[in-house]
Amino acid sequence: MDKFFFKSAKINEFRLWGLIFTMAGMGVMILGTAGIVFWGQAGKIIAAIFMVIGMISLLISVIVYFWAGMMSTSATMLECPECGKPTKMLGKTDRCMFCKTMLTLDPAQATHLPRETTAASESNP
Repeated sequence: MDKFFFKSAKINEFRLWGLIFTMAGMGVMILGTAGIVFWGQAGKIIAAIFMVIGMISLLISVIVYFWAGMMSTSATMLECPECGKPTKMLGKTDRCMFCKTMLTLDPAQATHLPRETTAASESNP
């Protein structure tokens, strides 16, 4: 079973949630402002409530982006075996940030172990 909500790298998922909170917060604030147009004086109360909710959502997005940035600085860098691009990996399993290939650092979960080349195996084909 795949542990990912979306089929993308963990860092990209955190960034996506930050973007969702940003867009939701801005949308709520715009809808609240539209309350002034539709309901006049009573709409100002609705606008104030929606502005507070939108600012809370934007604050959550800042926290999510900051958290993703902090995790990104400590992520393991490796080269994807499929596309050959350098990608960041969080935890024992993650996906490539570019081609979405499942990656793991745990040999017990690996489906393909790289072949070890030694001097003895090179001389005996």
